[in-house]
Amino acid sequence: MAEIVSARVIVTCPGRNFVTLLIETKDGVTGIGDATLNGRELAVASYLTDHVIPCLIGRDAHRIEDIWQYLYKGAYWRRGPVTMSAIGAVDMALWDIKGKVAGLPVYQLLGGASREGCMVYGHANGRDIEETIDNARHYAEQGYKAIRLQSGVPGLAATYGVSKDRYFYEPADGSLPTESLWSTEKYLRSVPPLFEAAREALGWDVHLLHDVHHRCTPIEAARLGKDLEQYRPFWLEDATPAENQSAFRLIRQHTTCPLAVGEIFNTIWDAKQLIEEQLIDYIRATVVHAGGLTHLRRIAALADVHQIRTGCHGATDLSPVTMAAALHFGLSVPNFGIQEYMRHTPETDAVFPHAYSYADGMMHPGDKPGLGVEIDEKLAAKYEYSRAYLPVARLEDGTMFSW
Repeated sequence: MAEIVSARVIVTCPGRNFVTLLIETKDGVTGIGDATLNGRELAVASYLTDHVIPCLIGRDAHRIEDIWQYLYKGAYWRRGPVTMSAIGAVDMALWDIKGKVAGLPVYQLLGGASREGCMVYGHANGRDIEETIDNARHYAEQGYKAIRLQSGVPGLAATYGVSKDRYFYEPADGSLPTESLWSTEKYLRSVPPLFEAAREALGWDVHLLHDVHHRCTPIEAARLGKDLEQYRPFWLEDATPAENQSAFRLIRQHTTCPLAVGEIFNTIWDAKQLIEEQLIDYIRATVVHAGGLTHLRRIAALADVHQIRTGCHGATDLSPVTMAAALHFGLSVPNFGIQEYMRHTPETDAVFPHAYSYADGMMHPGDKPGLGVEIDEKLAAKYEYSRAYLPVARLEDGTMFSW
């Protein structure tokens, strides 16, 4: 038995806010988990400190499945991003402990490697098409085999996915939510020329991806898919809000563009219909927000039966702990597709020293026991929490819209 004797939450802000759970056993083995929920970080921190941690003390850290079920079913109020992020943090920390006790990296405990590494995609963006293509060339020169394209929209002052920095993008940018104006009509006119320019500049040997970010109706997304088919996109991400899973039927009827969705999903139930009816091609649920490795593996197993691959969200709103866990997951599951990779700042990397690495378009979690990530608590303490909200969007007539 690896008895849990303590657990604590660490909130730090080395350029952006992260919530980390540290669990320790009677033998002095520690495990680390990510509990970050962008824009609602303290809600998860409180859920862990006030409600979850008291239930962990005295339990056997090796009983990962039992603890998962205890936290999920035992709360009665199931699902939701706060609950599932908290469970995800516990689950990651327990897998980390198990790996350290076994002396093995977590992917070995998940059945071993199914491939040599995880193909990742980088984010090319710019104020206009020319700037985006220039940024995309830079990623291609670094060996990226897959690149996401996001560009400013003529006539709109701000656009999702366009950052001020070539590498670092942090959308949570204000102590209160900033507001931007949106026009789907202007957006739909801007994307096909972007892909046309990208194919001309980059050729056909690089995968091109695009994030709609929930901003189209199903028929608008279908039209966009038809317009982009000739450029063979790797996927269209979040083409329409997925609360109504059947909405993707309409998109499927009109385009063969691969569809990806799920970064805001919390459980297998959010994706059940999408997977069982093969309405998507990639499931993007995250290790932290979908309840940890234990639950994400269930989602991947259901997806595998229906020839759907994984494509986990991997923006900087997830700490290096989740990135490591996603790589262990991606290296092991048979139906891995691709992994999003946004580089963290040097300050974040210093707070979370890690074993994972990038080379030639692929990443590997490393072979250190456990997840291969630690936290420098003294350094983390120097970066105090700073309230930051994600933006909101309105249509040009003032109607509230999906950001």
